[in-house]
Amino acid sequence: MHVVATAGHVDHGKSTLVEALTGTDPDRFAEEKARGLTIDLGFADTTLPSGAVLSLVDVPGHVRFIKNMLAGVGAVDACLFVVAATEGWKPQSEEHLRILELLGVDHGIVALTKIGPADDDLVELAHLELEERLAGTFLEGAPVIGTDAPTGTGIGELRAALDDLLAATPTAIDHGRPRLWIDRAFSARGSGTVVTGTLTGGRLRTDDELEVHPSGGTVRVRGLQNHHTDRDELPPGSRCAVNLVGVSHDGVARGDVLVRSGQWHHTMVVDASLTVLDRLDHPVSRRGAHVLYLGSGEHPVRMRILGPDALEPGTRGSVRMHLPVPLPLLPGDRFILRESGRAETVGGGEILDVDPVERASRAHPDRSVDRVVNQRGWVDADELERLTGERRDPDVGRWVVDPTELHTTLVDLRAALSEAGPLGLDLSTLDEHSRAAVELLDGVVVEAGRLAPIDAVDPLADHPFVAALAASPFAPPAPDGVDRAELRELVRREMVVEVEGIFFAASALQAAAELAARLLAESPEGFTVSAFREAAGNTRRHAMPLLARLDGTGVTRRRDDVRIAGPRLPEA
Repeated sequence: MHVVATAGHVDHGKSTLVEALTGTDPDRFAEEKARGLTIDLGFADTTLPSGAVLSLVDVPGHVRFIKNMLAGVGAVDACLFVVAATEGWKPQSEEHLRILELLGVDHGIVALTKIGPADDDLVELAHLELEERLAGTFLEGAPVIGTDAPTGTGIGELRAALDDLLAATPTAIDHGRPRLWIDRAFSARGSGTVVTGTLTGGRLRTDDELEVHPSGGTVRVRGLQNHHTDRDELPPGSRCAVNLVGVSHDGVARGDVLVRSGQWHHTMVVDASLTVLDRLDHPVSRRGAHVLYLGSGEHPVRMRILGPDALEPGTRGSVRMHLPVPLPLLPGDRFILRESGRAETVGGGEILDVDPVERASRAHPDRSVDRVVNQRGWVDADELERLTGERRDPDVGRWVVDPTELHTTLVDLRAALSEAGPLGLDLSTLDEHSRAAVELLDGVVVEAGRLAPIDAVDPLADHPFVAALAASPFAPPAPDGVDRAELRELVRREMVVEVEGIFFAASALQAAAELAARLLAESPEGFTVSAFREAAGNTRRHAMPLLARLDGTGVTRRRDDVRIAGPRLPEA
């Protein structure tokens, strides 16, 4: 599917030509019909001789409605450029051509209209002027078809030329990330909210959950239409009418955009290239009331030139623009910049960076993915795709990493490991990037949350404190002089048990359970703390924590002042 926009000066016959091609009058409003002047966007479609289906967006030609024209050409594949033989090249012919070039449109044909009222000399002069005006543009060498819509002259030839144009124009690519810039929103009887636009980036299906931006509301696709026909799904490149559930028709407007949740970076600051039109009579600087036209939207922006103070006419430079609302953008998105104070088109270009991190005084934006990674060091692979539109496999964990940054991280890891104590490096002290990079180190092992050389000797094997505890199980010595990190690791490995601040050998708990079993065999009615303390040969300070552990593990149960048998009491 292809979408083609008309372009050209007011009253050169664009809408009449569309009606002759399609049988549909694209002028929708009574005022347009009464004045014979296209004010807003019009839409029509036709099936060409080859069977290819053509969607046409008819745009206003009057300078007063340039913003409506810009809303219609933001996502088209090609253009039908219209010039009247009776008038020749006019100011809006020039402006529309430059706008199309700035938006990256590079396919099109030319219709020389109104050849009926023009004599042969006038038609020949129009052809010569077109050849001169189109030289060096994407329309140089494009077919020029003479037409006269009221009499039908040239309409068949024009349809054939449109067929050839569509065959030569690349089709939209499905990246799995649909985006629909809304150019019309209305309420349809029996359906509710309907929006229209040209779909790019991916497919839409009925029952898809989408978000409307910049408001951020969630909606569901109730129905889809293309060329007045219901569809279950539509591919990118389609003109779409989308019936939405979850929003009223006055809750969406031209310039809003439909996307899937989580697939886009929504930005209010972008770096971009700006090509200044050579017909300007002044340089472009940060001063002025600049308006950005992107997708189908119109947004006032604050702009700063990156590098020089101003850009001269006919030159290209980089700019940073601050938007009033967050939008789902990608590098490569094209835009037009106008200056509302002078009511003129300044230039246009493409988005280079949707999330600039360098200060404006140091920024040198381009569309390089490597630059984005280099400036951030570590980038989540999903986030990188949102920032650049390109998918890269992670280098470490879930991150794509700048090679220099990764090398530095590995060097720092090895240094930290060499400086760590005999227990190795505690991974909980590292940031998430360093922890992820551990998998790239050779000759190391991770055990119990610690990183150590694979051939390191276990410093806790035959630890003297464990031996001291085992030698005096019921009256253990205090851990004086024992390294606190080693003590925590002994407890973690359950070589040492801490009960109420007292450290016991693991074997002491089993010995205490067996002692309790012997006492209960002698006194089934229960034993007292004093009896246990005397049998263990320790003090109340050590006896009470042991009894608390026995109660807690079900070996004993407390009844008044005595301990009786619990469900886990071992045999005496």
